[in-house]
Amino acid sequence: MGLQFGILCFPDVQQLDMTAPYEVFASARGATVQLVWKNRGPVRSSTSLGMTPDVSFADAPAFDVLCVPGGGGVNALLRDEETLDFVRRQAQMARFVTSVCTGSLVLGQAGLLSGRRATTHWNAHDLLSAFGAIPVKERVVRDGPIITAGGVTSGIDFGLAVVAELLGREEAEIIQLTLEYAPAPPFDAGTPETASPAVVAAAKARIARSRAEREALIGITS
Repeated sequence: MGLQFGILCFPDVQQLDMTAPYEVFASARGATVQLVWKNRGPVRSSTSLGMTPDVSFADAPAFDVLCVPGGGGVNALLRDEETLDFVRRQAQMARFVTSVCTGSLVLGQAGLLSGRRATTHWNAHDLLSAFGAIPVKERVVRDGPIITAGGVTSGIDFGLAVVAELLGREEAEIIQLTLEYAPAPPFDAGTPETASPAVVAAAKARIARSRAEREALIGITS
């Protein structure tokens, strides 16, 4: 039987956090990828893309890899014991439990990051310490069975890294070539270190409300 990947598909998920690794995993030979949520009802992403989960928590198999994407909907998951329990149960069986972007906060809330190196979106990076994690500013970080990725577009890098771990570098490179993944962004503004101060300030202002809510949920005072 081929590898089974499960990707959490929840309301207000950042769709590229989910669909980028989905595309990579689904391109791996013999792989099965399923979107999983509490039920199989339609779900809308933070940008209103409609999606339908393939399997419910109750019917989900023991995945080889569980991936938790990020997005605005992560805030609700931080206080959602049903989802946190599902992640914990899968962690007992999976070869890798993983996250993209702020999905790492869910892993932290589930108690899976204590003492482990981890990364996340730049605007949530400092929050990792609240879960006992060791924040690392890298695009993809592996610490034992836990693999975390940075913000949004790092989901492609992450997906390729996971495939390389499970099926070897050649399979990952075949997928990379098939997807023509050779990024050459038109602007050098992809990190706070390279973006202008004005752009950084505007980006922080745009996501300030979600950040404040996360601080309150985690118990951090600014």
